[in-house]
This record gives sequence, structure tokens and C-alpha cells, in this order.
Amino acid sequence: MPVVCALVPAFKVEVARLTRPELRERPLIVVDRLERGHALAVDPGAYELGARPGMTLLQASACAREAAIAVDEPARCAALWEEALDALDAASPLVEDAEPGVAFLEMRGIEGTPRAWLASARAALGAVSAGALPFRLGLAANKFVARAAALVADGSIVRPGAERAFVAPLPLHVLDFADYVVERLSLLGVRTLGDLTALPHGPFVRRFGPEAARGHERAAGLDREPLVPRPRTLRVERSLFGEGTAEREEQVLFALRTLVARVADDVALAGKRCGYLRLSLECEDGETLELPTLLAQPTAQAAIMFDLLRARLEGTVLASPVCGLRLGAERLEEGGTERSLFAGSDPDPEVVAVALARIEAALGPGSALRARVTSGHRCETRYAYETFDARGLVRRAPHANAAQATSEEGTLAYRVLAPREVGVRLERGRPVAVGGRAVVEVAGPWRVDESWWAQALDEGALPYASDAYDVLLADGTLWRIVHEAQRWYVRGAYD
Repeated sequence: MPVVCALVPAFKVEVARLTRPELRERPLIVVDRLERGHALAVDPGAYELGARPGMTLLQASACAREAAIAVDEPARCAALWEEALDALDAASPLVEDAEPGVAFLEMRGIEGTPRAWLASARAALGAVSAGALPFRLGLAANKFVARAAALVADGSIVRPGAERAFVAPLPLHVLDFADYVVERLSLLGVRTLGDLTALPHGPFVRRFGPEAARGHERAAGLDREPLVPRPRTLRVERSLFGEGTAEREEQVLFALRTLVARVADDVALAGKRCGYLRLSLECEDGETLELPTLLAQPTAQAAIMFDLLRARLEGTVLASPVCGLRLGAERLEEGGTERSLFAGSDPDPEVVAVALARIEAALGPGSALRARVTSGHRCETRYAYETFDARGLVRRAPHANAAQATSEEGTLAYRVLAPREVGVRLERGRPVAVGGRAVVEVAGPWRVDESWWAQALDEGALPYASDAYDVLLADGTLWRIVHEAQRWYVRGAYD
């Protein structure tokens, strides 16, 4: 099958140069961050100086002192590459996203000559902003040789039957072998793909492992890996405009119900389920309000969609009447709703989702939070808050006997409190009174001492040291108290 490879060597490097054109004449290293960062990509100039992806920033800078440093821009890289993939759809309906900077197009069944296929791919890329990237194109009968052709020269075409001869003079690094494999092969005098094919297949694979088998085949111009087209992104959208204005809430809801019914019908007709809704309200004064809504479970039911959107609209105040509505259904998925085997006591995700939508309408996006346990040596660092949505509901089976599910012993719940200074009286180094109340039981101390790693955690920070105790007071209160910096604080309570 004829395959076109669209390739941007050192993709992250080229994206960085789009942002900073002054770096085009200098060797360049792209890192994930400046502080304790690692090299993600290097250009040929920095590679020749000794810099390699995976090195720390300090190592790469020491190897290539003349090279400039740029910080990676993941969002920009993803947006440019997605734009390029969408553009390549105009050249072929079958496009494989191999990795950022490498795409393959299957041209079987498309009219034209090999040069016409390359021209159509180049024209598609030139029509978008991603066309500013230095794409190289190559065409061959399989993916590996097509990529090699693009690396050798932009616009290279390898005729059927000439694959082995074309790749024979290429160096070993085009096979993505590990560095130690390339070094060992170099000691044996193997420096090109032609040298590699001269080695017997069986002994070579036994010496260097199963992964080497695919490299040995590719060195002969063979590639059995099929082209895997990327999935298409489907989005359903409907709008209502030019049918008057809606000044009252019931008018907006009536129009919204009509719009939701149309979108739900379109989603069901496509055999999909919708996981995300995006509602836009356009007003007479030009104001546009967008309300993104996440569904607890993908669905095509209009009633569920409408209930969620109505909940999101609660409390919304607009300065002028609504003159247009637009509703988009995104994240379309195949199949129905996943159900547990024993769903009798499962929480209803739709009810929870409506409640969360009302909370966000009243308090703002991301206002519903839940605690998550984290690693930490201090009590106050052992939890973190994260946004809660109904997709994370835990499903559990009902108990045959509800009485058996009830524990005979209570479990204490620990609440972290804002630090509050308190007076503590000691006898023989143990608390005997807290805040004027006698201590009945005491457990501890549990010592936390960060003195020896304070410099590594935060250079210049003061060392932290504390002793924590759990104290049961005469009135039944159970507190966690902490002694630090010569003072006592209440840090938590047990309920």
C-alpha cells in the first residue's frame, strides 16, 4: 500500500522556534522546566555537541554550552499538531497519528500519481498555521521506509522493490535502537542498515532480544506494522436564532427544551451517547454566556440533558433578553450505560449531577470539592481537595441484611482544625491540663523533625520540628495538640 509520511524532525524544537524566531540560528535544547528540568528534545546542532533527550538541564547545558534553552509549550504543541492532522484529512481519509511530528497517510484508492499525492498533502498543510512548521514528506510502500524517505530528503519517493537498497546506507539510529545496542553493534563494525542485514537473523535476535527482530526486518526495507487511522471526532450542534427574543425564564426553558430534543435525536440517530454539553446564550446587547456541563454518564436521553442544563441556568442573571441559543453535544461515545450487577443501593448519578449543577450555578464552577488522601508526614499535608463530579461515584452492592452491615463499634473521624494556641500544663514532660481542663488520657508524642532535609525541601527555609499528642479531656473532648516553636496549638479534633 502506498504510504505518505509527514514528518517534522525535532517537533518540539520547531514549535519553540515559531515562538522565538531569534533561536533559528543557534543550537537549541527544549526542557520541561528551568528549575531541575530535563531535556525533552534537541536539534541536530545540540545533538552534535553532545546533548541528548532525557539528560538533566545541567548535563545538557554542560555538553552543549553554545546551545540556547527553551521551555516546552505542551498546549501549543498539541494545538498545532491537531490542526495539522485535521488538515491532512483533505489529502486522505486514513491518517495515523504516530506521535507529535510524525503522521502517516494511506493513499490506496486515491486517484493520482505519487507526486500528486505528495503535492496534495503539502497543499493541505500549507493552508493552515501548522504549515509554518518545516514538514518533510516521503512516500513508500510501508511506514518505516516512508519515514526514512522523509528523513533523507523532502519529497523522496521510493519505488516498490527498491526499499532495501534505499535504506541500506542509512545509520542505525533511524531504527530507534537503544544507545547501548548501537554502541555494541558499532564495536562489531555494524554502522548502517546494510551492515545489519548481513548479520544472521537468528543469532542477532538471540543476542539482542525480541525487539531487535523488528529492527532487523526494517533494515531490509520490510515493515509489517499496519496503518492505524486516528478516530474521528464527532460533535453534534444545533441552534435557535431569528425566532424572537426570550425575556422570561419560562420562555428560555421552552426554547431550550426544543433545542435539547433536537440534539438528543441527532445523537441517538448517530448511535452515540453524549458525555458533555456546551450551551451558549446570545443576548440582544451582544453578551454571550457559555455554560459547559459534564454529564455523569454518557446518555442520549433528552430529559436528563434538559434537567442538567436547567440546573446550570438557575440563578443566572442576564442584562438583556436572549435572542439565540446554541447547544453542542461533545465526547460522543459508543454503547449504553455501564451498570453494576447489584445496583439496588447505588447512588443515582443523574440526581447527584443535577445537585452539583445547582451548586455550581449558585457558587461558581469548581465549588463542589472532596478530600483525597495524599502522602505526607504531617497531618495537615495528608489530604488535598479536588473537584468532585458524579462520574467518580463508587458503586457498591447492597447487603442482604442491613443489620449485619452496621458495625457494632463506632469509628472516630479526625477533623483538621485551623491552628489555635492553647495553654498546656506539664508534669514530668507529659500534658496534664489543656486550656484549664484536666487530661484523663494522653498518647504520644509523635515527633516530626525536618531539620536534616529542610535545605533540600526549600533552600533557606527554617527547619520544622514538632511533637504531637492526642489528649482526652475530662469533659470527653479528644484533641490533637502540637508543641512547636515553644508554643502549644490545637491542630485537630476527633468526633
